[in-house]
Amino acid sequence: MSKKWLLATAMAAALMATVGGAQAQGKTLKWGAQREIASLDPYSFGETFTLSVLNHVYEGLVRYTGDLKIEPALAESWQNVSPTVWRFKLRRGVKFHNGNPFTADDVIASLDRVTHPTSPLKGNLPAYKSSKKIDDFTVDIEMDAPYPLLPNDLTNIFIFDKEWLVANNSTLPTDSGKGVKGYATDNANGTGPFMVESRRADAKTVFVANRDWWDKPKHNIGRIEFTPITSPATRVAAMLSGEIDFTNVAPLQDLPRLGASPDIKVMQTNELRSVYFAFNLGDKMFESDVKDKNPLKDKRVREAMYRAIDIDAVQKRAMRGLSRNTGALVAPAIPGYTPAQDVRLPFDLDGAKKLLADAGYPNGFSFQMNCQSDGLVNEEEFCQAVASMWSRAGLKPNLSLAPRSQQTPKRVKGEFDVISFGWANEPMIDAYSILVQVIRSKSGAGGVFNWGNWGRADMDALIDKAGDELDTSKRMAYMNQALMIAKNEHLFIPLHQQPMAWAMRNSISTMVQASDNKPRLWLTQMK
Repeated sequence: MSKKWLLATAMAAALMATVGGAQAQGKTLKWGAQREIASLDPYSFGETFTLSVLNHVYEGLVRYTGDLKIEPALAESWQNVSPTVWRFKLRRGVKFHNGNPFTADDVIASLDRVTHPTSPLKGNLPAYKSSKKIDDFTVDIEMDAPYPLLPNDLTNIFIFDKEWLVANNSTLPTDSGKGVKGYATDNANGTGPFMVESRRADAKTVFVANRDWWDKPKHNIGRIEFTPITSPATRVAAMLSGEIDFTNVAPLQDLPRLGASPDIKVMQTNELRSVYFAFNLGDKMFESDVKDKNPLKDKRVREAMYRAIDIDAVQKRAMRGLSRNTGALVAPAIPGYTPAQDVRLPFDLDGAKKLLADAGYPNGFSFQMNCQSDGLVNEEEFCQAVASMWSRAGLKPNLSLAPRSQQTPKRVKGEFDVISFGWANEPMIDAYSILVQVIRSKSGAGGVFNWGNWGRADMDALIDKAGDELDTSKRMAYMNQALMIAKNEHLFIPLHQQPMAWAMRNSISTMVQASDNKPRLWLTQMK
């Protein structure tokens, strides 16, 4: 019997003992989610919900508190040692879930992985140039220009164990949007407050408390059973029956029913995410009776589609009166927002018809409208409502409604004419997020989510200036100018700030709800 086999057996036994102890010492919380996470690999897709779930397993160098202030996590402190270099002092004594120690080598490997050209998350570090190990617990991160938002960016850049990545041939990122999988797709090894015990994709993922977590736990949860329940009616029934304890997406239409139950508490507010429609501005339509050109490239057509939307009716009927109508692409709480951005074009059906006629489409045209059945809050309802409004203006929308798993690959490939879209500007919590990742032309780490050719040279120049500017007032001015160009050109049709509603049974005594809509179950107490 080899020493290697004995060591492996001992490590496995220790892990099982830790898992068993965690289960015995804490409460079980059953989380009924609206949808499945994209992957166990946090670099596989830049999607807030997946990252918020995986933040229970993986951690960044820094993190947001419940009131969205940046605080130390795997790094204890940081400072600028030059205009373009940030130095991070790492926390000592931290261990990954497999027992490996956390060091600077893990930070370097993680930054190399997340900024790799094939990484779907590389846009979350738009100014990154390189990183260097100073010693085992000191890392320098160099930016390509002076850049003030690195700590914000790093809140969602989770750190992997380099040894684990190498051993499992996972040093390169996966990509769930393109179907690129690897060992990290279905396996995890972080430093966070919970670790993955088991996973059955689309059925249940079980997390158990990490008894060796470096932080002082503020929770008494030993086990989290995460179950995707895509049907709103089924999710509500599960909450009312006690089958689940918590859902972070309580259906708006059922809030009165849930709130009337003596066993359930409802928490409701508006989140940071703004929702809008985006056009594919390529040379030709993807699916249309117009074959030789793209009517959506005509500003008059985009304005007509904007004016054809009765946003008050959408807010009242589809969103149950709980959304916040907006004319801006970012929420008021996001740095870079100004009231001037928030002024909407008025609903004007006759004006919309005249604009279409002036553009040469008095009888409208057909186009594909790509919406998701399990994405944004009440997305199916508001897409159906807007499709009906566009039909009344003489247009012929073909509503394609399907799960995110089917629609996202089409969006990434540009196989759409119009899409519903939402952006929360996380983790930056700054307008530069949408500007550099969505609106900017594709180049390097810029425009990762620019699926519809929205970039323009004048906006690109302003975005690049904002990325290099350390003076806050000047940076805000550049961002406002770029956002106003997008607004005045009607490159997008803003709709609303998305409402967020959580529901929990009275078995949960304390839970923090922040406007980034991220559950932080390491701050949760159960009775």
